[in-house]
Amino acid sequence: MRILVAMSGGVDSSVAAALLVEQGHEVVGATLKLWGGESDTGCCSVADVDDARRVAQVLGVDHHVFNYTEEFNRHVVEPFVADHVAGRTPNPCIECNRHIKFDLLFERAARLGFDAVATGHHARVITKDGRYYLARGADDQKDQSYVLGYLTESQLATLVLPIGHLNKAAVRAEAERLGLRTWDKPDSQDVCFIESSRGRAAFLGERMTMTDAVLIDATTGEEVGHTEAAELMTVGQRRGVVPGRDGERRYVQRVDLRARRVIVGRLDEVLVDRVMLDDDSMTFAREEVADGTRLWVQWGAHGRPVLGVLRGTGPRWIELDERARPVAPGQSVVLYDLDDPSVVVAACVAAAA
Repeated sequence: MRILVAMSGGVDSSVAAALLVEQGHEVVGATLKLWGGESDTGCCSVADVDDARRVAQVLGVDHHVFNYTEEFNRHVVEPFVADHVAGRTPNPCIECNRHIKFDLLFERAARLGFDAVATGHHARVITKDGRYYLARGADDQKDQSYVLGYLTESQLATLVLPIGHLNKAAVRAEAERLGLRTWDKPDSQDVCFIESSRGRAAFLGERMTMTDAVLIDATTGEEVGHTEAAELMTVGQRRGVVPGRDGERRYVQRVDLRARRVIVGRLDEVLVDRVMLDDDSMTFAREEVADGTRLWVQWGAHGRPVLGVLRGTGPRWIELDERARPVAPGQSVVLYDLDDPSVVVAACVAAAA
């Protein structure tokens, strides 16, 4: 097959390309130039492009750089700011995958005559009864099925995930065996368009007006603190929230930008037994999931899946079997099959409770 490999400059995509070359495929590497501003982290730096190019040279494959800075700003950066203005907690990496890597890149690959697109994500594409499904990768600690939960079956049909069956240690061992310069390169953990030296507050502060707000203790009703940027506070957050008079930790329970209030409470006051869903964002891996279906539910890239039941037909919500940490409005929620918890059946965005 003729395969276009998205090469970020990291070890995972480097090994993905290398394995496909070893398997005899015609491989071409492509690195996406996404962020046009300053970057000192993530997958948008000049060093990452250089690493990808040099790995391609070692593998003896062509390498190209595709410029999507305008589209990245429109589909990822601007919504990131808008979500904060609206009091939601965005997932920029998911939106990047959804609109850039698995939309524009797939379209370009088809125009250029490629049979498939490959990436270095830790996930798997499986087939059942002639249908394509997304499944968890072999490495539970690195599984990325959560961030790919929105992929459609037509996209999965032409997607290759060469390292999904490997754990991270095995990926690095393969890279070292092949003499790839990225074999010991640290994983990217941060949002690529936010400089780690400045942080999210500085980035957003240049693009929006922050809302000052008081922190109200849900237990006592007393004012217990103040924030100059309520938009930066996330439901479930503990960092930056002072303990109550009883000495117990407090967590963000609700952010009310209009009233300039952030309600904080003890953990038992913050835990929830349901997750409201944004119906407009719902995508299904196959047919629509019926009201009353039991599922495994995950929010957060490394969140612990919990059992729940999908309720309603509009609006929809998940009724949880056990109380759990709350989901911030705007965060992605991925639903997995009850009988095979590795298989994605739907993905959506959490709505306000």
